[in-house]
Amino acid sequence: MVDAPSGPSFERAVEVLRGDPGSVLDVGSGAGAASLPLAGPLAAHATSITAVDSKPEMLQAFSERAEELGVAHATVEGIWPDVASDMSPHDVVVVHHVVYNVSDIVPFVRALDQVGRRRVVLELPTHHPLTWMGPLWQQFHGITRPTQPIAGDLVEILSALELADVTAEYWTTRTEAGFPSDPAQRLEVADLVAQRLCLPSSRAQDVADALEHVDRDDRDLVTVSWTPTPR
Repeated sequence: MVDAPSGPSFERAVEVLRGDPGSVLDVGSGAGAASLPLAGPLAAHATSITAVDSKPEMLQAFSERAEELGVAHATVEGIWPDVASDMSPHDVVVVHHVVYNVSDIVPFVRALDQVGRRRVVLELPTHHPLTWMGPLWQQFHGITRPTQPIAGDLVEILSALELADVTAEYWTTRTEAGFPSDPAQRLEVADLVAQRLCLPSSRAQDVADALEHVDRDDRDLVTVSWTPTPR
C-alpha cells in the first residue's frame, strides 16, 4: 500500500534512502507496487523512479499513479537485462515477484548489480507461485510437478557471485486468494484454474470441488538484498 508502506522489502529499500533520498529503479515494475510506496506521503524517500516493464499498459498505470504522487518518473518498455546497457545508475533497485520468470538468472543479477549504487532488493515467494497447484496436477493427471527452483537456490547463487552483504529475510503474509463464496465467482475461478491444468471448461465444477481442499491463505515470501559492487 502506498499510503501505509511496510514489510521487510520496503524497509530494506528505505533504510538506505532515509535521510538521503535518491533515485529508484523498479525492474518488472507492473503498476509500481514495489517502488511507489518509497515516494508515498508517509515515505517520500524516492527523488525519482524509473520503471522497466515489458507491458505498455502496466507502464501507463505506473505513470498515472506516479503523477498522482507528484514524483519524477520515467518508463522503459523492455525486458531485463536486455535494456540494462542503456540504464544509468540508480541509488536503489527493487525487483518484486519477477525472478521465477527469469530463464538465465546470472546475467539478470549482474545487470542489477551494475546499475545499483546503495542497495538491490528482491522480493519473491519461497517457492514458485504456482507450486500450490501441485496436488491438483496429481489429482487430475497423476503428474508430480517439480517443486524447485526455490528462493534458497537464488541465495546460493548470489553468494557464489560474491556479492556484498547478501541477506535473506523470510516472512509470511496473509493473502486474499481464498476461494470465493459466491457460486458464480467460484466457477469463474475454477474455470481459470482448469485452463492452467489443461482441462476443459466442462471440468470446472470438479476443479471447484478440489479447490475446497487447497490452502492459499498464507504466502511465504523472502526479501533478498545486497550492497551493489562499487564501480
